[in-house]
Amino acid sequence: MRNLVIVFVMILTIVGPSIVIAVLGFASIRALGRNPSATPKVLPAMIIALVFAEAVAIIALLVLFHIFGTTE
Repeated sequence: MRNLVIVFVMILTIVGPSIVIAVLGFASIRALGRNPSATPKVLPAMIIALVFAEAVAIIALLVLFHIFGTTE
């Protein structure tokens, strides 16, 4: 049962940020396709959002390993 919970939580911590990254990439490419001259404004915001989404995934995995890494 414990392994099933670990797998389920790991899937959630990977799928959540992956969806955010996919939606962000789609929206930024769509915005740049409509207005290519907006690249200096869109690109830094996109990179910052990607960094935050990846940081959330890493923090979630670290918390997961901390919670379930204790030996009983």
